[in-house]
Amino acid sequence: METIKKQTNYGYVRVSTREQNEDRQIIAIKEMGVPEKNIFIDKMSGKNFERPQYKKLLRKLNENSVLYIKSIDRLGRNYMDLSEQWRIITKDKGADVVVIDMPILDTRKEKGLLGTFISDLILALLSYVAESEYRTIHQRQAEGIAAAKERGVKFGRPPIPLPENFYEIHREWRAKKITLKQAAESCNMPVGTFYEKARKFEDQD
Repeated sequence: METIKKQTNYGYVRVSTREQNEDRQIIAIKEMGVPEKNIFIDKMSGKNFERPQYKKLLRKLNENSVLYIKSIDRLGRNYMDLSEQWRIITKDKGADVVVIDMPILDTRKEKGLLGTFISDLILALLSYVAESEYRTIHQRQAEGIAAAKERGVKFGRPPIPLPENFYEIHREWRAKKITLKQAAESCNMPVGTFYEKARKFEDQD
C-alpha cells in the first residue's frame, strides 16, 4: 500500500528594511494555516535572491510543500530572477505556490497545461510590474536626493563636534610638547581620528 505523505505548509515574508513591520504579512500567512515555525523572514531588498532565510526555505521545499506569500513582490522584484525562482519552486522542487493577494496565482487549482499557462502569464505580468515599481521608486529617490543636494541639504550623520580642548592640545602637539598618542588620549579620540581631525583643521586654517 502506497504511503500518503502529509502536506507541509510554509510561508515567506520579506520587508526591505529592519524598520519596516512584517506583522501584516505574518498574520495573513498564519490565517492560511501555516505554523509560525514554518514562516521564514528576510529583512532585505527584493532586488535579488541572495537572502539567507529564503535559501533556507528553498532547501526544505519538495513535492509535498505549499508555499504561501502575501504578494508577489514580497518574493522578489527582479523580473528575470523572480520568474526563475518560480520555476525552481514549482518545477524543480515540485512545490505549490499560493499568492494570497492574487488568488489566480494558486498552482494547486489547475495542474494541466492551461493552468500552467495562466499562472505563467499572470506571473510574468505581475513580476514586470513589481520590477517597474522598484525602478520607479529608486529613480524618484535619486532625483529627490539630487534636488535636495542642489538646495544645500546635507546627508549622512552630522559631524561630531571637536572637544573644547582640541585646539589647545593641537598646538601642544604641533609644538612637539606632547606625542600624537598623548594628544589623542587628551581628546578622548583614537589616534587615527585625532590625526584626521588635525589634518582637516590645518587645511582650513
